[in-house]
Amino acid sequence: MITALIPARGGSKRIPGKNIRPFLGKPIMAYSIEAAVKTGLFDKVIVSTDDEKIADVARSYGAEVPFIRPERLSDDHTGTDAVVRHCLEWHEKRGDIVTHICCIYATAPFVQSEDIIKGYEKVCEEGTASSFSVTPFEYPIYRGLKLSEDCHVEMIWPEYQSSRSQDLPEAYHDAGQFYWLNVSEMSEEGPLFFSRNARPVILPSWRVQDIDTLDDWKRAEQIFRMIEEKKEE
Repeated sequence: MITALIPARGGSKRIPGKNIRPFLGKPIMAYSIEAAVKTGLFDKVIVSTDDEKIADVARSYGAEVPFIRPERLSDDHTGTDAVVRHCLEWHEKRGDIVTHICCIYATAPFVQSEDIIKGYEKVCEEGTASSFSVTPFEYPIYRGLKLSEDCHVEMIWPEYQSSRSQDLPEAYHDAGQFYWLNVSEMSEEGPLFFSRNARPVILPSWRVQDIDTLDDWKRAEQIFRMIEEKKEE
């Protein structure tokens, strides 16, 4: 069995109702649900939530909400790994054999079904424990600066001070869209996705946007509109 899991708790503080807030005409969570369904990969597309309103919206867009997430996993400090493990435990109690699970964030309107499929193909490679979306930093991090205790500017890595930007290795960061896990390779105690045996799905930086504030939200909507207009040309 292959499961898609979309975590969507109801207690967002910086953007109230974030997971079902309208994003250019439909709840932002709908984009993740639709991308998962469109892949044709998943036996189940599950939304893990503690909120009945979110559950109703999830069902209306084709996801299942077979359980309500317990309160102990619904606070500000609960990480993604704990929510994924809870879903796998639910499957295990039912007698389901889950071979792969893909966690897709609820506020990822730029997520594409084609990229999710690429992640699955990578996590099926021999010796691969996980696969997730990454994107390049827009500026070489090795030329990064910090402030000293007396507020002077210092390089974090002074050994690269004379290096040309084009000579520095490219660095990537988590794109915050989806995370595949090969359950048979799952760590019992360590991080589920950030392991030595993780494979990247590299996304262009213009298709990646964290949405943590209302300013982020507005920027994401502007980028999304431009992408859609480009498709129509």
